[in-house]
Amino acid sequence: MAKFQNKYRNESARAQWWNYGNEGAYFITICTKNRERFFGEIINGIMHLSHLGVLADVFWHEIPHHSPNVKLGAFVVMPNHIHGILILNGNVGTLHATSPRQRQQRQSSLSQPPNPETIIKNQQMANISPQSGTVSAIIRAYKSAVTKHANRLGIENGWQPRFHDHIIRNDIEYQRIHNYIVNNPVKWEKDTLFKNKNYDE
Repeated sequence: MAKFQNKYRNESARAQWWNYGNEGAYFITICTKNRERFFGEIINGIMHLSHLGVLADVFWHEIPHHSPNVKLGAFVVMPNHIHGILILNGNVGTLHATSPRQRQQRQSSLSQPPNPETIIKNQQMANISPQSGTVSAIIRAYKSAVTKHANRLGIENGWQPRFHDHIIRNDIEYQRIHNYIVNNPVKWEKDTLFKNKNYDE
């Protein structure tokens, strides 16, 4: 693992040759922390959402409202992970989980003289943070929105620090992934990869 400010951080498992702000379709998988079944349970092939599962579902469907150039393909909330397809079309924005008070504080801070140390720190964070409009920025904002509202409601929650993505390269692959997502709850009993809490990402 590489270090930033003497702290270990996860290396990216994503394609280094691809700009994740490019137009295209992406197959996304995000897991809960330690594969805990925070999102609910599957009974007879049907997913029954917990309160956190409802938040995970609602905020995913909110993405296009905050990023107008993002369309959603198939999506499913599973007991300990989600699968979804994001379709990017041109420049996109990001989903923000900010309150009116936070926005007011931000406006107030903009009217203050800049602090040199703050400028340096902000630049360092900008250098390692996902750029606006990329898949990483969208997923980071989505996870943040779910976490913030779960914490506000006192709901136990947690995400794996990383997520999996796959660039969908053609129509045949898109249809295959679409079918996989739609049929995921029915195949849960045979899904040893995601049912195993000890699986190491």
